[in-house]
Order: sequence, then C-alpha cells, then structure tokens
Amino acid sequence: MARCQICNTSYSTFSKELGVCLLCIREHSDEAMAIVMGAHVKCRKSFGLPVNPPKEPDGVPCNICVNECRIPEGKAGFCGIRKNINGRLVGGSPDKGRFSWYFDLLPTNCVADWVCPGGTGCGYPEYAYNAGPEYGFKNLAVFFQACSFNCLFCQNWHFKQELLTSPERSVQELVSVIDEKTSCICYFGGDPTPQLPLALKASQLACEQKKNRILRICWETNGSMNSALLDEMIELALSTGGSIKFDLKAWDENLHIALTGITNKRTKDNFIHTEERMRTRAIPPPLLANTLLVPGYIDEQEIRKIAKFIASINPDIPYSMLAYYPHFYMHDLPLTEKTFADRCLAIASEEGLRNVRIGNKHLLS
Repeated sequence: MARCQICNTSYSTFSKELGVCLLCIREHSDEAMAIVMGAHVKCRKSFGLPVNPPKEPDGVPCNICVNECRIPEGKAGFCGIRKNINGRLVGGSPDKGRFSWYFDLLPTNCVADWVCPGGTGCGYPEYAYNAGPEYGFKNLAVFFQACSFNCLFCQNWHFKQELLTSPERSVQELVSVIDEKTSCICYFGGDPTPQLPLALKASQLACEQKKNRILRICWETNGSMNSALLDEMIELALSTGGSIKFDLKAWDENLHIALTGITNKRTKDNFIHTEERMRTRAIPPPLLANTLLVPGYIDEQEIRKIAKFIASINPDIPYSMLAYYPHFYMHDLPLTEKTFADRCLAIASEEGLRNVRIGNKHLLS
C-alpha cells in the first residue's frame, strides 16, 4: 500500500503521484499543497505548458477565464492557446482555433442524454424532432484541444499533446459540416473556455444558416469563463433548447486545487449565475451538473456538500455522478465501486435533489 507523505498513513486507494491523502489535503492544506503542486509542475512541464497562470506585471492581460493571465512577451498563457507576440495576444481568435469534431448518432452517450431532447424527446416539438429519442439524427461533437484547468485525473488528457501538434482550423470549416440531420452541437474538451470566442461565433453562424430547423447548442464545461462570455453561452443554449453542463469536480477548494491546479470559486459563482439566468425555461432542463467519483478523493462528504449546494439553488437541476476510469497522472487509482456510487446516489437524494443518477455504470467495480 502507498503512504501519504504527510501523515505516513497507508491507503489502498491512494494516488502516489499526488502524494497526499484526502484528510491531509483538508486538515494540513499548506503542507499538502506544496506537495501536490509538485505533481502539477511535473505534468505541465512534460507538455511544455506554463507551470502556473503567468502574472507578469507588464504582460498582456487575458481575461477570458478565472486564471486572468498576464502573459509575458513571447510566452503563452496557462491554457497554451494564447501567446504574447510583440505585445499582442495571438491565438484563440473567433476565426481559427485548435479543435476536432465527429458526429454521434442520437441517442448518444452525452452527459445530458438522459434528460435532453436528443435522448428523450423532451421539449418536443419546439426543441426536438421526435416525441422520443431522435433516431436518425446526430450530434456534432466539437472537442477543444485546450483547458483552463490541469486535472491530474483527466479522462481526455491527450488533448495536451494535440495542442502542440494539431493544425489550426477555421470556424467556417466547422460550420460547413452541419447538415439537415444535425440536431445539436456540443462543445467539450479539454474545455471550451479558452476558445469560447470561436465556439460562440460558430454557434451564431450555425443558427443563422439553420433555416428554421432545430439546432440545439450545448456546452460541457468546468465553468471558469468570465461572466460576459457565460452570458452569451446562456443565451444560445436558452434560445435553441440546448443546455450547459457544469463539471463540479470537488466542493472543498483545497481539494479542487489539488486535483485540478485551479480554484473552483469562479465555477461556483458561475453555476449560481447560470441558474438565475436560465430559470425562465424549465423544459428541456437548461442547466445540469456532474461529478467524477474519483476513488479516495471524492468521498461522501464532497458529494453531500455538492448536492446540498445544487439543491439550495434548484432541487430540479439534474445531477449525474460518473464512474471513474484510471487515467493520466492518477492512473494508479481503481475503478469506482458500485457500493460507493449507490451511497452517493442516496446522499444526493437525501440532500433534496429530485433528478440524480449514476453515469458510466459499466465502469463500476
């Protein structure tokens, strides 16, 4: 069994790369942060990315996300997309970016499939083609190769490699693939946040060319964007029958920083703001939340506090807890146990949430 570097306790469910246990992250946060940030530094350096969000006093400011980088000359921001070239921000424009896409036949394995028009027909006929699942239609899944966080358990970590090697693509190239059988677009990654200007422009162009057809705009995000961009996302999702899916990775801020490298304060604030703006439409559900059940770190206490937070805002917000698959720097953790997932499901209901489920059940051990 591996031992925590602070308390020397041995654990069967413990990440050697992270180096510290959940209890020490909560109770000895200063000492724990010094250790876990070493894992983040190692990770960031291996991909040639800035170790921390740059804060050069004379750097060019980028306010697209919570990191609010001030980027020095010739260097990149934390996301790796934007660079300071001769005193100007280059990269991450509305016209070009680093992303890929593919089509998913509906219904698909989207995080929102269990409550969305594509999977259930919810909102028919205004927002769905069928009264049930949209068989015969497809989702355009747009994967952005950058992120404002640095999750050590990232399930799609290969985007960090692709960020360095993939060519830029144009917004017109993306919009051109949309056809009459495309009933929704979902932006994910990585995360859409660093390249939101492009995603927003692509969405606007797609809506202009849809010619009175249904075309839902959806987002899967860590919720770290600035409020002005968030408001544009909200408007697109609301008007098209789409949704915004927030990944609430942890409740405790120190734990969130240990796992992702970044605070979750902006995410919580944006989640509240989004519900306030989106409560004008109840069907289809416009706002969803999900949490990855990372063994040994996301425990019952975390789930209870997250569920209580969501329920205090709106108990009808759908909440999905996802089974964990060992990956990236936390590959030494096991699969999520079914008994634990079932307890989390019960806890979320106890805290007042009326629409909860466990996703990726095939991964439960």
